[in-house]
Formats: sequence, C-alpha cells, structure tokens
Amino acid sequence: MKILPKILIVSILASVGIYANYHASIHPIDKKTEQRMRKGHSYKNGCPVSLGNLRYLRLTYRGFDGKDHTGEMVVHKDVAKEVTQIFGELYRMKYPIRRMRLVSDYGGSDFRSIEADNTSAFNCRPVTGGKKWSNHAYGKAIDLNPLENPYISRSGHIGHKASLPYRRRVRKNPFRPEYRAVLLPGDPAVRAFKKRGWRWGGDWHSIKDYQHFDKNRR
Repeated sequence: MKILPKILIVSILASVGIYANYHASIHPIDKKTEQRMRKGHSYKNGCPVSLGNLRYLRLTYRGFDGKDHTGEMVVHKDVAKEVTQIFGELYRMKYPIRRMRLVSDYGGSDFRSIEADNTSAFNCRPVTGGKKWSNHAYGKAIDLNPLENPYISRSGHIGHKASLPYRRRVRKNPFRPEYRAVLLPGDPAVRAFKKRGWRWGGDWHSIKDYQHFDKNRR
C-alpha cells in the first residue's frame, strides 16, 4: 500500500469538506510584520517574549455580515497550531466575528482595539489595572468579540458604552450576529478553547472577562 505524503493527506481532507472553506496559515515574524508591530507599539524592546517565539497567523472567519473574511493574529509559537484548530471550529459552527486585525493597527491600544470590537491576541502590555505582564504579552491570550463579551470590574464597571447592552448575559435575539457572538457557559465556542486547556475569563469570580481566553504559561 502506497503511503501518501502528509501534506497531500491534509489536502484530501480539506477537499472532502472536513475543513470546508476554512483556511489558516502560520508564519514566522518577518521584517515587514516586525516593523508593523514596532510602529504600532504592540512590540518593543523589553517584552517578555522574543519575536522568534511569536507566529503570524492568517485565518478565515465568518463575519457579522455572514460572509467569509481573512483575519490576522499574532500568537506564541507553542499555541499557533491549536489556535488555527480552534478558529477552524468557530468557523464551522458559524460563530460570527466582527473583525480580526493586529493590535498594532490601533497603536497598541487595548482600549481602541476593543472599541473597534476587534478580536486579537498578542499585545506587549501589563494586565488590566496591574503591573505584571499580561498573558497577551506572551502571545498566549485571545480576546474574542470584546464589545459583546465585556470586561466587568469588581465594582460592576464596564469601560465601553457599546458593551452595556451585553451586561446581562442573554441572547435577546439569536438571529442577530451580535447576540450570537455573546459567549455563555457551555457554548460550543467556549468548549473549543477549554477542551484544549485554555481558561475562560467568564469563569472568574471577582471580575468577569467574557472576551478573554488564555493558556497557562510554562
């Protein structure tokens, strides 16, 4: 029996619909991407992870308009493959994503990225309200549809006006993409992360960070 090359086997699986129209690619950080990250202030000297340990991903996602789009993300090399698998599952379950661009496009500002409802990963920044490095600074955290899945402080404060309708975690209209984007306990989208060992900020007690998924650093 002739053994097919591994790359060919993957192509055959894609052709029969296991991966359907989903496409993902993983790339080292090249000079062009490095310049973009540095100019956009998402990477700088002194970050806790080197550029050599980061990877640039291009991923198909289902937009709020119901159409396919190609997004981009930077993550740690150790989680790059499983991130492409997770987003493949999100695509196949038709989970909608507003947009997916590098935080560099928002000047490295977490606030501006959230205001744009941008799904993102790597950003060399400290934890919210603290001084320690965030898991985002290691490329091992992802914020998914942050306006529909807000960060809620211990006092109950939400920092983004557009997130206020989503304080109460219900899907008021499951036919509208913004409500289908709301993450709830037990959702298939949440399980896609958790079954691979990612934590969900919606499980936290003192605060709630419904947009946030991260992988323990080792």
